[in-house]
Amino acid sequence: MVFSSNPLSLSVPDPTFESWLRDSGYLDVIDNQQTAAAAAPTTGTSTISDPTITIPISSFLFRYLVSFFSHLWTLLSLLTFNPFAKLTTNDFSGETPSWTKGFFADFLSYSFPASASQARLRVQENVKRYARNYASLFILFFACSLYQLPLALVGLISSLALWDSFRFFSDKWGLNRFPVTEMILVRFAQCVTAIILLWLNVQMALCCTLVVSYIVMLLHAAFRKLTPVKQPSQGRRK
Repeated sequence: MVFSSNPLSLSVPDPTFESWLRDSGYLDVIDNQQTAAAAAPTTGTSTISDPTITIPISSFLFRYLVSFFSHLWTLLSLLTFNPFAKLTTNDFSGETPSWTKGFFADFLSYSFPASASQARLRVQENVKRYARNYASLFILFFACSLYQLPLALVGLISSLALWDSFRFFSDKWGLNRFPVTEMILVRFAQCVTAIILLWLNVQMALCCTLVVSYIVMLLHAAFRKLTPVKQPSQGRRK
């Protein structure tokens, strides 16, 4: 039986439909489509069940190397773009997503990105969604790095104590009435702070924290599947 086309149906080009999904917030649909499109060639191929036919080891090794370098290129492509391009200050003002159900979730919530474009899509969207979680991880990593470098911790505490003392004496002596003197003291305090931070290797702890936090953020955001922005609510049964 042949069905005739519906004259009332609307045919929308794929780029237009994908643009509408992006603007409407249905990025999880795009993510699922890209994963299904990448898995279609592998699932559609027929397998040979004849045990007498063997696959050469060189051919298997070649396919393995191609797959390995393809996955490696997908991960390296994350270093070629800015993951904070769509991040705004409003992303830090909302509520922190749940660490168990939202941020980490279960094992089925992760998959290797099928392409570099899918990896970029996931990273940009997940960075916006879990901005507060990533900021909390940065603070945690920074605290751990300071614990491993006690001199850096002493330098950071000394710098904070220096600026608290400067603020206290500035209010006590009324230095705001002498802007030139206050500016000279501020510059002097900045120089002393820089010397303390450099001498006690606080910059080393900060650099290590930035590198580790950035790598963890990219990997989590790239492997984390996109989920609907608003979960559908189930109505009560009467």
